[in-house]
Amino acid sequence: MAPLRLHIAGNRLRDPHNREITLHGINVAGDTKYPAHPPVPSHEKEHFFDGDTVSFVDRPFPLSEAPIHFARLKRWGYNSIRYLFTWEALEHAGPGKYDEDFCRHTVEVLRVAKRYGFHVFMDPHQDVWSRFTGGSGAPMWTIYACGLDPKKFAVTEASLVQNTWPDPADFPKMVWATNYQRLACQTIFTMFFAGKEFAPNCVIDGKNIQDYLQDHFIAVCAHLAHRIHEAGDLHGETVIGYESVNEPNNGFVGHPDLANVPKNQNLRKYTCPTGFQAMLTGSGRAVEMDTYAFGTFGPYKSGTQLVDPKGHTAWLDPASWDDTKYGWKRADSWQLGSDIWAQHGVWNPKTDELLKPQYFLQHPQTGEKMDTEFFLNNNFLYYYRKYKTAIRTIWPEAIMLMQPQPFEIPPDIKGTADDDPNMIFASHFYDGITLITKKWNKLWNVDVLGVLRGRYLSPAFALKIGEGAIRRCFRDQLDEIRKEGEEHMGEHPLIFTEIGIPYDMDDAYAYRTGDYSSQAAAIDANFFAVEGSGAAGLTWWLYTVENSHRWGDNWNGEDLSIYCREDRALPPPRSDLTASMYYKDESDESDASGQKTKKDIPSYSMSRTNTTTSSPSTSPTQTQPQQQQNPPGYRAAQSYIRPHPTFTHGTLLAHGFDLKTCSFSLTLTATSPTPQEYPTEIFLPAFHFPQGKTSVEISGGKWEVLTVDDNETASGNGGGEGGEAAAAAPQQLLRWWHGAGEQKVVVKGLRRKKGGLYVPRRDEDSDSEEEDGEGEGLLDSYWEMGRNCKVM
Repeated sequence: MAPLRLHIAGNRLRDPHNREITLHGINVAGDTKYPAHPPVPSHEKEHFFDGDTVSFVDRPFPLSEAPIHFARLKRWGYNSIRYLFTWEALEHAGPGKYDEDFCRHTVEVLRVAKRYGFHVFMDPHQDVWSRFTGGSGAPMWTIYACGLDPKKFAVTEASLVQNTWPDPADFPKMVWATNYQRLACQTIFTMFFAGKEFAPNCVIDGKNIQDYLQDHFIAVCAHLAHRIHEAGDLHGETVIGYESVNEPNNGFVGHPDLANVPKNQNLRKYTCPTGFQAMLTGSGRAVEMDTYAFGTFGPYKSGTQLVDPKGHTAWLDPASWDDTKYGWKRADSWQLGSDIWAQHGVWNPKTDELLKPQYFLQHPQTGEKMDTEFFLNNNFLYYYRKYKTAIRTIWPEAIMLMQPQPFEIPPDIKGTADDDPNMIFASHFYDGITLITKKWNKLWNVDVLGVLRGRYLSPAFALKIGEGAIRRCFRDQLDEIRKEGEEHMGEHPLIFTEIGIPYDMDDAYAYRTGDYSSQAAAIDANFFAVEGSGAAGLTWWLYTVENSHRWGDNWNGEDLSIYCREDRALPPPRSDLTASMYYKDESDESDASGQKTKKDIPSYSMSRTNTTTSSPSTSPTQTQPQQQQNPPGYRAAQSYIRPHPTFTHGTLLAHGFDLKTCSFSLTLTATSPTPQEYPTEIFLPAFHFPQGKTSVEISGGKWEVLTVDDNETASGNGGGEGGEAAAAAPQQLLRWWHGAGEQKVVVKGLRRKKGGLYVPRRDEDSDSEEEDGEGEGLLDSYWEMGRNCKVM
């Protein structure tokens, strides 16, 4: 069997030639969260409750469009994909009823990703459990299996769902995430991870609800893994592994006092019920609860509001519900129609008295304290081991990506049987202040991780003043997450599988003006943090095909996609820009021992280079597709289309890109000189490093910069009807052959004047004289890079 394209060596990722691989990836795609047929984004009311008959075929995008999207991402420098899929997409019709059409579609889309050379890992994605609890993930029947009625969630506020909001356009920003602290999600996640401890009476088909839900979820993920494995050409070549589950949540587990909102519940917005208030409104009682808004310095109490369900309950009514619809049988110990927590003695529904305010804080059998630490080291690991066993049974070489709860200390598995050498530590990071306020605040931010770890006597001491301090604060938080992983989990690569920023900042100011400077600054700060953290890579959140200015990612008002089909079109190509290869052998001026050499890149005289490293080159006789009439523009791309190492001969010590000075540096150490066939390779975007305005400084050896065209020709189902030629994915690469020992390269590109990027207006004379560095905008350079591919 051929060696795996990527394997783990300690805390590094390496290729078959022992070069270190740095993952520079993207989440694909936001459209995966909702069905394709019929399309039911979160602002659409019609067909919302037709959960059994939907289809997710054509998610993340139709097969015929896959080459376009993958080529676009490849051109932008991405080398890896976090491939999102949901439980609902696979098993929406009912327990054990798998959608084989979706499985086939997934396999074929992954085959297109293979032709573009991506490393892919599969993400069983969820947000607040399900579309029907205000997020994405699980099918509707799982909510019925838990004894809940999703059609009553709106009136009881068991979940706040945009699809059922009176006017979806007025759905409050970021309120969807508060569903983690509302009855439906808190109940279901408790059942999923700790049903045997806290809901022993909830037995269905002879299993406790915990095992019933986990077994179905793990089985459906294993089924997809089996379909991918039997394809024969994906595992190990394109698909490198499987993430455990997106953002697991502990539900009620560890809740300190059901009569009060936990002090560490930092997300408070709109109504903010206590655990007991949520149980009361879920059972039809009217409750006056506190309301919160988010201000300059975080959430603050804004008043109170009466939530009156008028007798409606969030629990299934046995008079109108029939369990035979899905073929399961509920045990007699489970009384359908009433709150299961009342059935377990947490409160008295006759007197509405809270009897056990700390029911979820202690293990019912052992009396152990069940806080978040206990949850991650016991309940989460119980699930993870079952999931890992199921995946590895199908593919023993699968890399597992363990994702504990973000911002929590990971499980203590170092030196145990769970300290798997073929495992990646997956974590997430978001700047919560920017995400919630939808503003990039250059004046101040907060060391959130430091606050959570109790490092400050007062949150005021956690304030970071000034943009430089904010950027360093982000970097230090990510570095601390890496260190916590090493301390508690052992030596494993760290991948930030989600990190991103909202694009609709400042009330969508950029959409009216084209000024994406705030977004660019926020993106750059986050990439700066990852580059300085020592992580093995990231997958940026997010790429959404159907993103629009009005509805964003078509999901709960979020708008984080790097791509939007409504952004401005590309300008015509510049006649003075040419695409070619340049090469410099400095062996006659510097040896590999470390003597410094600096040369400006010479004038371009060599022709463009075509390679066939991942797919056959386009034949000269083939007809190229017509250019799109209105190709999409870019959104703050100067920050996310950035240089980065792809393959490093030796071990990467540090790397980073300074956007303001347009300077990239990389330091490595190697135990041997670089083999001729397998040099260190760096993605060098032409926008930042255009021909004639770039210099390379190396500690020794020789280098070349070339534009590589991985031309993709697809036919039939792979690339559209009639054998239509698909998109090429040209990339500008720096290849470096260096000696042993510590080595460094610095690449300096086109430094632009204050004011950021210049993009000519449609009515502007493109031939007018301009100051150096102002006229060569992002779109000009990237038009030239892709001028021959005809699809952008």
